[in-house]
Amino acid sequence: MLNTIITGTGSYIPTIRVKNKAFLDREFYNINGERIQKSNEDIVKQFQDITCIKERRYASDHLKTTDIAMEAAKAALEGSDKESLDYLIVAHNYGDVGAGGGARSDFCPSLGSRVKHLLGIENPYTVAYDLPFGCPGWLHGVVIADQHIKSGNAKKVLVIGAETLSRVVDKHDIDSMIFADGAGAVLLEATDKDEGILSHVTRSDTKNEAFLIWNGKTYGPDRSDEAIYLKMHGHQIYKYGLKVVPQVVKLSLEKAGLTLSDVKKILIHQANEKMDQAILKNTFKLCRLKGLPEDVMPMTISWLGNSSVATLPTMFDLMQRGKLNNHRLHSGDIAVFASVGAGMNANSMVYRMP
Repeated sequence: MLNTIITGTGSYIPTIRVKNKAFLDREFYNINGERIQKSNEDIVKQFQDITCIKERRYASDHLKTTDIAMEAAKAALEGSDKESLDYLIVAHNYGDVGAGGGARSDFCPSLGSRVKHLLGIENPYTVAYDLPFGCPGWLHGVVIADQHIKSGNAKKVLVIGAETLSRVVDKHDIDSMIFADGAGAVLLEATDKDEGILSHVTRSDTKNEAFLIWNGKTYGPDRSDEAIYLKMHGHQIYKYGLKVVPQVVKLSLEKAGLTLSDVKKILIHQANEKMDQAILKNTFKLCRLKGLPEDVMPMTISWLGNSSVATLPTMFDLMQRGKLNNHRLHSGDIAVFASVGAGMNANSMVYRMP
């Protein structure tokens, strides 16, 4: 039986660093269009205390989502024949968005087609397509790649997660401070060894949770602004994540015939550090394990912010290149990848390092 292993990783971290002090001159409003009366110093301090975000990265004005996706892809493909790709999957949510206020999303042609074009891939049987699935999009792309490979329909798949969220946030919304830009990619290939992707679980909760994240008008006073911006009900998302992510992690481990005690690292989508810590605690509680091992959960959100689909592949690339403190996975180690986001969708994957 064929299994799927990661044979290459890459990421693009934008060069523009935006510290929290950059938001001190903003005018913040609530969902009802009312000016928030707290001082910006208090707002920013409370934001950092809750999310642990100190800074985030924004893409330069001349770069689009496609451009940074291509850079991550080039790094992941280093040393590999790009013409031998069977599929090229780009996970994102807003398409190519230009810099400047009121920028519109551009989805035609697809980002997959654009990235394939930029990479100069000539093979017409390298099928390129997009995957909008909220923040879990990159991980779901990996799941789809695994299904392509296990079916015998593919031997090599490139999965990219890229987003420029700085261009779709409302400057009058406190939540705008959470989001960032970035791109990450992995190259996946077939193997006949008992390693790589061992299991995965995905769920979509849409009856009551479909619109916890949505696109809406500015909270600010300019009602003539026709642009739509990324919006979210943060507290409800927090509660959803704490309940659902531990469940999908536990189910994925059970499908793999493993327990949480077998896991070396848990890579969770970088949405909010306090939220991820609570998810980790709930996961250990659900799996009936006491105490949290040190260094089991790497974090990048304090300096990269939330770049949606890019957070997991970026973190994995930094780890495996020795650029993330002492975090590293070695042959035989078990890792869990988990994510949660718009839809609402949540997923988890169990992976044994080759």
